[in-house]
Amino acid sequence: MAMKFEVGQLGITPGAQELIPMNEVEIALKRHVDGDWGNVCDEDKSQNEWALINEARLMSVYDSGSGETFWIITEADRSSTTILLPSEY
Repeated sequence: MAMKFEVGQLGITPGAQELIPMNEVEIALKRHVDGDWGNVCDEDKSQNEWALINEARLMSVYDSGSGETFWIITEADRSSTTILLPSEY
């Protein structure tokens, strides 16, 4: 499956880098660009689908193998994507 959007410049916050294994970040990032938004509610899934067409911000939520929740946010202009912990938002 082809990527649904460009991620732009990738960034990861210190907390996410410390707590989320890089292989799990890579798997989640692939899910994100494939339109698998992870553990978001139906309303947020719909918002992301709308955002794909209307160039708005995209947000996915995943859990690491150790149970740590992390987010992936791609900016509306697709210039950057950040992997972060909710506490770092």
